[in-house]
Amino acid sequence: MAWRLPWPLPAVLVWGLAWLIYLGGAWLGLAPAAALICALLAGVLLSLAGASGWRRLIMAAGFPVSLLASGAAVIPNLAWLLMLAVFLLLYPFKAWRDAPLFPTPAGALDGLPAQVCLPAHVWVLDAGCGLGDGLRALRAAYPQVQLHGLEWSWPLRALCALRCRWARVRQGDIWQADWKPYAMVYLFQRPESMARAAAKAGAEMVDGAWLVSLEFPVTAQLADVELPLADGRSLWAYRLPFAQTRPASRQA
Repeated sequence: MAWRLPWPLPAVLVWGLAWLIYLGGAWLGLAPAAALICALLAGVLLSLAGASGWRRLIMAAGFPVSLLASGAAVIPNLAWLLMLAVFLLLYPFKAWRDAPLFPTPAGALDGLPAQVCLPAHVWVLDAGCGLGDGLRALRAAYPQVQLHGLEWSWPLRALCALRCRWARVRQGDIWQADWKPYAMVYLFQRPESMARAAAKAGAEMVDGAWLVSLEFPVTAQLADVELPLADGRSLWAYRLPFAQTRPASRQA
């Protein structure tokens, strides 16, 4: 769930909590490296709820940067290596080509059932489910379907499974998984990923299935459904097979 507080208050709170954990750990007698790792881990995990990539980076980086600037601690090399290991667990190299953690806002999909009807018990996939915000939005919109989530980062997958016990959440690569069983695949990816997603959907998904994207359209296709959202973004839905191709722009 994204922070609902005005910016930059979420960042200040995360930094303050990280400092509190660091100083509290030292007061309790933890080794400096252990206190540092606990504070860094707390900052990284809390930053995942940031509303954008830049805000998540600022929230996660504020504590270590301020610690270095203050000179309050001499940080062992091992601690920095452990911090890097935690980061790579959350965002493995293979996941960098896809979107960072983009949480789906609550209620973002509420208007979709009026335009895209799904029968009971069909399978719906949140491709790149992160912490489960997309799965929760899908459940609110389609309580009658069977929800599946796929996430490459195994710590995020584990946290998502805890938050969404009613969904089947697996660790895996969304581009290697077979999309054929799903009546709908929902994405909140990078705009650069949408052409690849459309090609995969066209090759694997059955006629009548839906590809749904928050914010980023498939630029080569005309959407069957476009739903403007209150925050200025749009929800795009494409029914298979793709029948409408957006005309290429002419060069002057």
